Amino acid sequence: MAEHERGKRRVAIGVVTSDKMNKTRRVEIPRLVKHARYGKYIRRRTICHVHDEENQSHQGDTVEIMETRPLSRTKNWRLIRVVAEAAGTPPVPEAVIP
Repeated sequence: MAEHERGKRRVAIGVVTSDKMNKTRRVEIPRLVKHARYGKYIRRRTICHVHDEENQSHQGDTVEIMETRPLSRTKNWRLIRVVAEAAGTPPVPEAVIP
């Protein structure tokens, strides 16, 4: 019997709006939707709670996330990578081993 492959998982890019929780980030995914009658484009957003195992993303960072199994009541996404860090954020110093 052939190996069972997983289906394609959704991947999205958004901006971290809250990093107050431990190992959890709130990410907004913006999109433009055309109004059905008037044709004007309206800004909409999707809010996702994302699992960030190493607490590597911070508020204002642009991140890539992937859909996963439910990790808690609200978390169905996990962090893949930080695409771009927020402007004006000082770099985190790494541990210096003497």
